[in-house]
Amino acid sequence: MNALVISTSSFDIDNNPPLQQLLQQGMHIITNPHRRKLTEDEIIELLSGGAIGLIAGIEPLTERVLESTRNLKVISRCGAGLDSVDLAAAKHHGITVLNTPEAPAQAVAELTLGYILTLLRQINPIDQAVRKGEWPRTQGRLLAAQTVGIIGMGHIGRRVARLCQAFEATVIAHDPYANQVPEDVTLMPLEQLLVTADIITLHLPYAPDTHHLLDTKAFAAMKPEAIVINAARGGLVDENALAAALQTGKLSAAALDVFEQEPYHGPLIECGNIILTSHVGSLARESRQRMEIEAAENLLQGLIKTGLIK
Repeated sequence: MNALVISTSSFDIDNNPPLQQLLQQGMHIITNPHRRKLTEDEIIELLSGGAIGLIAGIEPLTERVLESTRNLKVISRCGAGLDSVDLAAAKHHGITVLNTPEAPAQAVAELTLGYILTLLRQINPIDQAVRKGEWPRTQGRLLAAQTVGIIGMGHIGRRVARLCQAFEATVIAHDPYANQVPEDVTLMPLEQLLVTADIITLHLPYAPDTHHLLDTKAFAAMKPEAIVINAARGGLVDENALAAALQTGKLSAAALDVFEQEPYHGPLIECGNIILTSHVGSLARESRQRMEIEAAENLLQGLIKTGLIK
């Protein structure tokens, strides 16, 4: 009854004051031995020691997982998204669910900007050519001349908008739930955004109604030189349809940091006009530190509220 589980693939316990406070109260911390995203069976095994608190990564916290643990009282997501947690099941089992929506926002926004600039100026293929002894004079494109379409105007989407505006790009957006957007950002229906934007970047949660939001039909509606970016959640993009669009030249380029199955081993690996990264959006040192401390503080406060600790 004094165990806490940290399921993220890495976590700096030593430099985390709230966790140190929990340790001083006699809590025992169980970490992820696999150092990757856990399966249902693996997280069930980690929680089986009677854990009362969980600092969660992106493993599936399903009804089966939550039903299997009788002592768990608080889930603190180390990150913004809650789509990996069955919130209805958590409520049914009396488990409080918390997250850190603000902490990773700048890191993901800056990674998105890095993708955009790298793809527009074709930095990766030029680098590879120079290493082969070539000296290409490749002509890229200016961000200032592009229309950036942002799908999802939450903490991250708003930051991406401001960064792109700093480069003098035109920014349009789609978000039926948006209650505030940065100045000079034009909200519009998704169908209009798809045909208008030169760059389309996703910053929304995954849900059944957003599964394969960008599919063959969506890619067909885009401009011939469009760029697609997903640093949000796997499942928002139909990866096979994206591979086909890149291979046929329907899209000029793409960048993905998230995938339906991770690690990723699909057909996009064969596409030369895509950047593939290993779900590193929040892994900037400063953001990661803040996110881990906030997640631990959320866990501490959640456990205090349950009366399990003081």
